[in-house]
Amino acid sequence: MQTSKRGVGVVEGKNVQIGEGCAIWNYVVIGDGTKIGDNCIIGSFVDLGKEVVLGKNCNIQAHVTISNGCVLGDNVFIAPNSSLLNDKYPKSSLLNPPIIKDGAAIGGGVTILPNVTVGEKAVVGGGSVVAKDVPPRTVVAGCPAKYVMTLEAYEAKRNAFIKAHSKVQK
Repeated sequence: MQTSKRGVGVVEGKNVQIGEGCAIWNYVVIGDGTKIGDNCIIGSFVDLGKEVVLGKNCNIQAHVTISNGCVLGDNVFIAPNSSLLNDKYPKSSLLNPPIIKDGAAIGGGVTILPNVTVGEKAVVGGGSVVAKDVPPRTVVAGCPAKYVMTLEAYEAKRNAFIKAHSKVQK
């Protein structure tokens, strides 16, 4: 049976469930009732609110805030300094947390506003502010975030970039 790793200064609320094989780094706060799936990586200085659900194999990098009630699917990636917000008119008792579907990738410094769904395998470019739903397998970027390209076009550009730069490093 594989166990989860914990750094220093991890604060866990009541009724927290953490799956097998997780790595939770330093100074992470995990709110009451949060569920973290198997094999997740949670970077340092992450704040997971109450009743948050993370699927399996998520990678949440440092300095990320995931507000109360947010739901992330399996294989979600969130780069550093991003925030998922749940309250359109702070401070209210009417929370509308975002939903991040399986395989989505969120770039660094992104803000996802309340009541937004980021579709399966969608990509959000770094520094974006996401105010509207992101369709599956699309790439959005900007402030406010807008459609940039399909996932297939993004993957072709990414692969070409990696190929070109791997030759330079040899």
